[in-house]
Amino acid sequence: MLVLRLLNVVAPAYFLCISLVTFVLQIFVFIPSMFRDPSTTPLFSPALLHGALFLFLSANALGNYVLVIQNSPEDLGKDLSLGKGAEVADWLDGSRSPGSALPSTHFCRLCARVTQRHDHHCFFTGNCIGSRNMRNFIMFCLYTSLACLDSLVAGMAYISATLSMSFADPLAFLTLLPQSISQFFSGALLSSEMFVILMLYLWLGIGLACAGFCCHQLLLILRGQTRYQVRKGMVVRARPWRENLQEVFGKKWLLGLLIPVQNVESSYRRQKEK
Repeated sequence: MLVLRLLNVVAPAYFLCISLVTFVLQIFVFIPSMFRDPSTTPLFSPALLHGALFLFLSANALGNYVLVIQNSPEDLGKDLSLGKGAEVADWLDGSRSPGSALPSTHFCRLCARVTQRHDHHCFFTGNCIGSRNMRNFIMFCLYTSLACLDSLVAGMAYISATLSMSFADPLAFLTLLPQSISQFFSGALLSSEMFVILMLYLWLGIGLACAGFCCHQLLLILRGQTRYQVRKGMVVRARPWRENLQEVFGKKWLLGLLIPVQNVESSYRRQKEK
């Protein structure tokens, strides 16, 4: 438990550190190197177009990251009647579901609260993912993946120009790291160039991981399930996939794709207000 709590603190700091390094490399290294092409007009230069794209992706990733934390699932432990003799501790194993409780509720040990439609606990945000912040979490994963892949392409272009090498051969990227390590220890490669090469593989790993996680979450949403329900083997009521999507993304789903907006309110809150 102590390790999980420590990871809950270290993981967000690690994500913010990687984001800061990526931003610095893009703004102060990759984009200025694109201004060397005199054949393009300043308005449509690759540097400005790429800079605008990177800022758009970064703003959406960071904005949805903040909204995931801001829209943390509410604690239902005070509002739900757990039944006679039942305590909040009964939720620890996630196996008990009192008749008066809403389905798919779960007690998170790290957050110390009962959340509705609990999906999982995200260590990189230090928060539980539930009905209130699921859409922002998916948008965060999507734009983080796109920002990492964008940085990967820009970094490869920078390395290609700096080291005068070509990535036309698909095996060139796979052999780049071992060759760079040998050149670095032999003194033929600068430490700054080696750092950029290491970041290329880190961006590739984070980008693919976020893209795969985003696709997995979308598949679960289409089926009307959460990761917690799948892990516990819970049976869910079959509904049309359009209703499942609308429950998470809302009617203004297109606006959420373009700018970070607050997620729709949970169905539990709407039921309470009625």
